[in-house]
Amino acid sequence: MIQNFNPQKIKLTKYMFYTGKGGVGKTSTACATAVTLADSGKKVLLISTDPASNLQDVFNTELNNKGISIKEVKNLVVANLDPVKATEEYKESVIAPYRGKLPEAVLNNMEEQLSGSCTVEIAAFNEFSKFITDEDIQSKYDNIIFDTAPTGHTLRMLQLPSAWDNFISESTHGASCLGQLSGLEGKKEVYKKAVDTLSDKTLTTLVLVSRPETAPLIEAQRASMELSEIGVDNQMLIINGIMTSHDDEISQRLYEKQQLALSAMPEKLKSIVTYMVPLRGYNVTGIENVRSLLTRDNLIQRDQIINAKKIPNLKDIIEDLSNSNKKVIFTMGKGGVGKTTIAAAIALGLSQKGKKVHLTTTDPAAHLKYVISESDGITMSHIDEGAELNKYQEEVLSNARKTMSAEDVAYIEEDLRSPCTQEIAVFRAFAEIVAKAENEVVVIDTAPTGHTLLLLESTQSYNQEIERSKGDIPESAKKLLPRLHNADETEVIIVTLPEATPVYEAKRLEEDLKRAKINNKWWIINSSLYQTRTTNKMLSAKASNEIEWINKVDAHANGNFAVIAWQPDEIKGENLETLIS
Repeated sequence: MIQNFNPQKIKLTKYMFYTGKGGVGKTSTACATAVTLADSGKKVLLISTDPASNLQDVFNTELNNKGISIKEVKNLVVANLDPVKATEEYKESVIAPYRGKLPEAVLNNMEEQLSGSCTVEIAAFNEFSKFITDEDIQSKYDNIIFDTAPTGHTLRMLQLPSAWDNFISESTHGASCLGQLSGLEGKKEVYKKAVDTLSDKTLTTLVLVSRPETAPLIEAQRASMELSEIGVDNQMLIINGIMTSHDDEISQRLYEKQQLALSAMPEKLKSIVTYMVPLRGYNVTGIENVRSLLTRDNLIQRDQIINAKKIPNLKDIIEDLSNSNKKVIFTMGKGGVGKTTIAAAIALGLSQKGKKVHLTTTDPAAHLKYVISESDGITMSHIDEGAELNKYQEEVLSNARKTMSAEDVAYIEEDLRSPCTQEIAVFRAFAEIVAKAENEVVVIDTAPTGHTLLLLESTQSYNQEIERSKGDIPESAKKLLPRLHNADETEVIIVTLPEATPVYEAKRLEEDLKRAKINNKWWIINSSLYQTRTTNKMLSAKASNEIEWINKVDAHANGNFAVIAWQPDEIKGENLETLIS
């Protein structure tokens, strides 16, 4: 049996970095840790660098990047760093010296390269490094807790010698991190000290936060291994939201589903010291709820009501896609929200309406065939992300080796490990599939972000100015971009969950799409407990907390949304019919 997480009974290091997939409870757990330690007499500084941070709601206090004392919690100071603002300032500091000196197309390319998630990470690291290296701060606090840790990719970039050269105008292979460190000259020693502190077991603990579900546990293992590679291996795992009892069919099935995921936990995680936080029936806002998270439930049955007179379902979305004759349909959202299943259900629904449909995904083909079968109306393919990434990386590196030093090739090699590079590699494969499907509706699971699309466009412009491109964009991709801009042909369906962080993250994805001029009309809220009509007191309370987010999505999407109930079983084969009937 996994022990409950109680910070007072565990020997903790001075620095604690919380990391995990969006929506697993990083912020809630970090806040509860901070409050528990402060209540025990420790002087605690809590810092968030999460773009989706809701720390101000949690503490009902207006926060800033310097630190604000929380009046209800003696000894606790909370700082909320705004990585989006920091990123904009950082982007401008990098690009400003080139304004008026380089062509507009080159500047646009540079700006888009600096718009990816990796730049946000680097800008955030730039912000919070001072909290790690400042001796006054060190002496003032017993514990310094960070909500959101830097990734292994960011830390490896900081350790590369070439990262400290002005690289942005020297290479154009199209990966997202290119040159993003060029604004950090003069800070090498600060970052070295920060990275050294992160990898010092006596000073720092990496707290992996997950849920008892397959996708978050796999993500936790990936983060663990990535950070272990560079010496950040003093790790702890907290599994948040474990169901401990059941009294109706829904609660029993949820309990069984969680236990199955825990029994199949990735091997790497089994070697890490692990704690649990029980599933709670409330959103963690307000000091009372933060204090009770690690110790007791605080069932709050909210009396909000659904604003929509009728909640649309997936069948309504399929009807609209069919009537509007969409040709390219993406399902888009963070990992673990159910994009693959929904993409398969949409393909099935359109096929039943007489459409010829091609369904493609990055999941292995065997898995896709378990979800849905090929038929007269549906053809399927899968894209091997690893193979596509390797192919793209080798193309770029083989060109780089012709003209660059070994040190610079190492920089490019690390750059190519960024998440956006994988998106570009996979997008090229998607483009080829869509180009072959002129007479079919193409449903694509796991869409590229707006940033990736803009990066491809800006790189095209850049390549017209500078003929030194290391990663050529195929014709299929060039032809596809105008099609994706055509709202009559293309639709992106955003998939999210009825909770704060997934909704905030989905809104950021939507902003990305707007920048890239990609149409989005429909939102899908998946895995809703509200729709299950559970009678379990705790789950019922949790369901009542979903209403706020269902209403917010309804208002944001102007009623163009659907809600799908939480499902105890994996939806596949004949079960797909239940989503579209």
